[in-house]
Amino acid sequence: MPVAGVFSAVIFAVLYGRQVKGIVLEEWVRLGILWLLISVAVDLLMFSWGPMKMSLVDYFKDIGFTYLAIPIITAGFGYLKK
Repeated sequence: MPVAGVFSAVIFAVLYGRQVKGIVLEEWVRLGILWLLISVAVDLLMFSWGPMKMSLVDYFKDIGFTYLAIPIITAGFGYLKK
């Protein structure tokens, strides 16, 4: 799952970066945080009430922590676009 998440973040950051010119590092970081929050929100629907019931602590220890890669990736793109 972490590989798929990193792959998706990089692909979508490249696509976004081609469409939008001149955005600053802070906007890239905000974009990564937004993607992180969307990912966690979608996951929590499935992991807290859905078929794979899991406590919030277990979710963040097992899955949620890996989503921190998303804002790190977008921040890297923002740094390169400076």
